[in-house]
Amino acid sequence: MSTRRLLPVADGRAVRAAIGELARPHRGRAVAAVLALVAGAAASLVTAPLLGRIVDLVVGGGEPAALTAPVLLLVVVAIVQGVLAVLGLRLLARVGETMLATLRERFVARALELPLGRLEEAGSGDLTARVTTDVTTVGEAVREAVPEFARAALIILLTLVGLAALDWRFLVGALLAVPIQVWTARWYLGRSQKVYAAERIAGGAQQQELLDTVGGIGTVRAFRLHDRRAVRIRERAGEVVELNRRVVVLQTRFFGRLNAAEFVGVAGVLGAGFLLVGSGGATVGAASAAALYFINLFGPVNQVLFLLDVAQSAAASLARIVGVASLDPETEPEQPGVPIDGGVRAKELEHAYVEGHPVLHGVDLDVPAGTRVALVGASGAGKTTLASILAGVHEPTRGAVDLGGVPLAELGPAGVRGTIALITQEVHVFAGPLAEDLRLARPGASDAELRAALATVDALSWAETLPDGLDTVVGAGAHALTAVQAQQLALARLVLADPPVAILDEATAEAGSAGSRVLEAAAERALAGRTAITVAHRLTQAAGADHVVVLDGGRIVEQGTHEALVAADGVYARLWAAWAERH
Repeated sequence: MSTRRLLPVADGRAVRAAIGELARPHRGRAVAAVLALVAGAAASLVTAPLLGRIVDLVVGGGEPAALTAPVLLLVVVAIVQGVLAVLGLRLLARVGETMLATLRERFVARALELPLGRLEEAGSGDLTARVTTDVTTVGEAVREAVPEFARAALIILLTLVGLAALDWRFLVGALLAVPIQVWTARWYLGRSQKVYAAERIAGGAQQQELLDTVGGIGTVRAFRLHDRRAVRIRERAGEVVELNRRVVVLQTRFFGRLNAAEFVGVAGVLGAGFLLVGSGGATVGAASAAALYFINLFGPVNQVLFLLDVAQSAAASLARIVGVASLDPETEPEQPGVPIDGGVRAKELEHAYVEGHPVLHGVDLDVPAGTRVALVGASGAGKTTLASILAGVHEPTRGAVDLGGVPLAELGPAGVRGTIALITQEVHVFAGPLAEDLRLARPGASDAELRAALATVDALSWAETLPDGLDTVVGAGAHALTAVQAQQLALARLVLADPPVAILDEATAEAGSAGSRVLEAAAERALAGRTAITVAHRLTQAAGADHVVVLDGGRIVEQGTHEALVAADGVYARLWAAWAERH
């Protein structure tokens, strides 16, 4: 991941500002939640004095009937405390869930607006780790940690007040534990924050390595890269394991120090009670109540300090989510240009993914409106890079691309997306009804328009035979589409979107020979009337194009019609002869 430019991580100020903005519409409900929790915590403080009263009655030899009132009050206190705690936690959880839902929506909206080139630089592992692991971590904190933290903190505060009310010396004895607890918290937070941040990055790196290996399994097999990929995956996994081990060691030492603080605090309270009872300054019941107060603090104090651990992890994840959610949207020009037609022109294009290693060299290309152009060349010739630059996915290191006489920068991101459609061999079938999947390209399309688009790409026949027709749920966990059907679905979306320019990057490469012929025919119909640039996986696509462009080493070495290039007996002619011999 060191060679990738990861997506941004928000700093503390940006995270606090985002939380404040998200919380502002819910202030009333948040105040009600805090009041309910305060009232519940206050009610719980009555328990220790009531138990102390019972102790005094027993020590003083009181009548058994005298115990009835304190016992009944304990029952009432327990009920009131439970009701108020449930109400407060429910209100607080509702506020947190609403804020989290808004944050998730912003995150997804910004992620969808990110330029594809920026996502490629970061790697899909970085984004997927944020949208899965980080969102889950923050969600769990909102549902569990935040309400429990608030409740525990209130109990601690009010319990200290209760100790002071019994006798200030009980409070002093209890506070002997505070320096140890504060030192423990500072020691832990100073070390855990870096570990958790590193753990998140390592998790994203591991996910990226797995995605790269699984996604490129064909290449791995072809070049016998199994051992190399296995070593890299093992290294990434080892980094994650080592960071997890460091977290466990930190937590173990953390709780050991907390146990020492509890011992000191209990000793202090019991010592104060011994002296006060011996001198007549307090009753046995009061000393018992003080001891119960402090013992009841074990849970809340440990919970608060332990939740600091959860908070650290959630804060690291929240910073990664806010880092994307707070990104400024892409800048649109004040007066976007209007292309006069669908012609595409590239002038002196150069591009390098890594400085000093250019993959395109001085490429000039002129594609008149309505022309079908095929990009041909060996693997690594620069075809996909050129296609992605023409589609506006990447900005060239040097040179410019015009669409209908308007530079892509003057069209703006929205103008580019509305004018140029890019279809690759990696087609995603969204989970949901087939009709809704198609309407992603044109939200207001009627059923008749959906059927017409499917018919254009020869997909209506199989679509209508699905269990529920166009209402059949497809995608992950539902009705699975074949590779050919998924690509036909993508071409049908192209027909519905109806852009003047379409770029196909090996869109039939994964379908097999028979499937490729079906898709080539479907693509020909879908591209009718458009400017089309195709990265040709099969040279039959080049043979049917109006113009063929041959790339080699990032340069255009030949271009012309299929017939002219075959007759020229050059690079393309040799490629065609080799293709014809195999097929």
